[in-house]
Amino acid sequence: MGQENKTQTWVSEFILLGLSSDPETQVFLFVLVLTMYLVILVGNILILLLIRLDSRLHNPMYFFLSVLSFVDICYASSSAPQMLAHLLSAQKSIPFYSCVLQLLISLGFGGSEFFLLGAMAYDRYVAVCHPLHYTVIMHGGLCLGLTAGCLVAGFTNSLMETIITFWLPLCHNAINHFACETLAILRLACGDISFNKVMVAISGFLVIMLPCSLVLFSYGRIVTAILQIRSAQGRSKAFGTCASHLTVVCVCFGATIFTYLGPQSASSVEVEKIVSLFYAVVAPMLNPLIYSLKNKEVMAALRKVLEKFRDK
Repeated sequence: MGQENKTQTWVSEFILLGLSSDPETQVFLFVLVLTMYLVILVGNILILLLIRLDSRLHNPMYFFLSVLSFVDICYASSSAPQMLAHLLSAQKSIPFYSCVLQLLISLGFGGSEFFLLGAMAYDRYVAVCHPLHYTVIMHGGLCLGLTAGCLVAGFTNSLMETIITFWLPLCHNAINHFACETLAILRLACGDISFNKVMVAISGFLVIMLPCSLVLFSYGRIVTAILQIRSAQGRSKAFGTCASHLTVVCVCFGATIFTYLGPQSASSVEVEKIVSLFYAVVAPMLNPLIYSLKNKEVMAALRKVLEKFRDK
């Protein structure tokens, strides 16, 4: 065991193999990732500003949306800037402790987002199924408590998974990925990783399947309540309050379930990197677009802000 730990200490840095070694492909990926990252920053910061400036958006639904935007910015920033630097650099190395920190942050905010989507599903359930008691149930203390619980749960899981991942003796330092990611690092281990595989499965169940179950339960009750509304206009309005959140849920949960709970094979490594890229930059980019384009209140707040600037 002592020799294994000694082997691990010799790994002072990792080499990230990235998505492609072809120079032209790397330039194309740089432009693509940079564009998406800028959309992530601009879109999510804009949502944060709109929610802050427009009093009509000061309610639990948009409070959770503002937290989601903050989480998306932090999650994307944990890997996108480094990815951009490596796409234009011949030296694609990352120090050992920077890799540890990157995994901790990305897993922490990634896990927090899933729990947050579950909390947002509960918020929509209360809004549709108990509209008269919505403000009483979803009071400020509960919203803050749910948000804190999501962040604590996400980072507790992240800390546990990061520790058991880097506790392993590593025989190589070339990570076949564009970022420090659990499954890619486990492939470098020279010891038995069966315990880690079990822990990844347990972590996936707790972080992915439990919030997903809450989402399915909430929307099952929501659909039942909507179908009982007699007027078509009422049903459309009730469903409209949930459409944006449901779209984001499908995007986020679908990609991650495929990556972590799907069948693993040697040929799935490249597919895993593409799916990870989708979740790292595409999903955080889509979230503000979905919530702005599909949400009349957000668009109204944007028009109000633009009119103020135009008048000035």
